[in-house]
Amino acid sequence: MDNLCCFNSVYSQVVGGRSSCTSGKGRSHQCPVKYGFSLVKGKANHPMEDFHVAKFVQFQGRELGLFAIYDGHLGDSVPAYLQKHLFSNILKDEEFWTDPNRSISKSYEKTDQAILSHNPSLGRVISRKGEAIQMSIDHEPNTERVSIEDRGGFVSNMPGDVARVNGQLAVSRAFGDKNLKSHLRSDPDVRGADIDEYTDLLILASDGLWKVMSNQEAVDIARKIKDPQKAAKQLLAEALNKDSKDDISCIVVRFKV
Repeated sequence: MDNLCCFNSVYSQVVGGRSSCTSGKGRSHQCPVKYGFSLVKGKANHPMEDFHVAKFVQFQGRELGLFAIYDGHLGDSVPAYLQKHLFSNILKDEEFWTDPNRSISKSYEKTDQAILSHNPSLGRVISRKGEAIQMSIDHEPNTERVSIEDRGGFVSNMPGDVARVNGQLAVSRAFGDKNLKSHLRSDPDVRGADIDEYTDLLILASDGLWKVMSNQEAVDIARKIKDPQKAAKQLLAEALNKDSKDDISCIVVRFKV
């Protein structure tokens, strides 16, 4: 569905958007946190479906780093909507500072309901001391078969194809997808991590990268390149060399110089 990270941290110009190929970077004025991003359209004959957010914002007297990649399917309307509204909905929730996990979950549900009612056509890794630590879990139909079947759906496993919900969708959680929503979840897995002195960097990427590269491979590549924008570009280049055909998007946040 998406990779999202928000943390109390430290400026940059607002960047977020998509094109057939784009990249950029930013940094904090208060501590040595830098980020870089790079996105490239895949080989499929449809518009780019990956959107991203990478920015630092001032909010209620604190500075927050907001980073996310939204990987769309069957169109770009939903990821474009998420880019514009998801973080805003999270930050507006009254429980954001006191119970951020609950706030994020509530905001996902609120955003999903807005998408479903907005238009009937809508919905049609962290490194510590060089060791990759997986921060999110792929929401695949086979791993959540029980939940899907409890909701009246089914998971198909056709030879030569990935598992799909009702023979259609290759993920088990999603925003939108109105025709399948009764069988799908949109709630997130939320995991917190302290950014301590041993934390090197954070990598967010779409499955155009993760389908062809392991967590540790990505960390090993990114750690060798101090400029996070160059690191993100190199990760895309490696994914392309490994014959990834999907849209590929990557954000690298470096916490130490």
